[in-house]
Amino acid sequence: MNSIFNEVMQRENSRVLDIGFGTGVLSARLYENGHNIDGIDFSQRMIQLAQHKMPNANLIEWDIANGMPKELKMKKYDYIVSTYTLHHLNDEDKVFFIKGLLPLLTEGGKILIGDIAFQTRQELETCKNESKEFWDDDEFYFVFDEIRSVLEGYCKLEFLPISHCGGVIEMTKKK
Repeated sequence: MNSIFNEVMQRENSRVLDIGFGTGVLSARLYENGHNIDGIDFSQRMIQLAQHKMPNANLIEWDIANGMPKELKMKKYDYIVSTYTLHHLNDEDKVFFIKGLLPLLTEGGKILIGDIAFQTRQELETCKNESKEFWDDDEFYFVFDEIRSVLEGYCKLEFLPISHCGGVIEMTKKK
């Protein structure tokens, strides 16, 4: 989250869409620093907790399995951020969802995804084997090489590993 926070802080008063904001840990810090926040989360309770921290933020109850809410599809964002949310979508749905986010970016805007992520399928399998008792087979973790091969015609992608099992994927529209 700190990597994403630091990246967004490179611009003042940016428009940020936070997908799966939870209690607002990241988005509240951005809000406190003058950024304009829209957010979606599936939990009404999370929205209540986050709205208390960000009274003027536009927070919407929504399940990303249904794509994006209509009221956000016509907006433009400097940053679209998501932390530990998109792994709930299978790989095909992730790609479809991300393709739908790209038109929402302003010129020079970025999608920043912080999640359980690996550079290669082999790294994922190694981690899975070493963490069998903790592994969640109902979640679909990012394999950067695979998502890049599918999306590289639509956007520029970079991967910043943060730990042995997590990282930040940055996406920008192709010019």
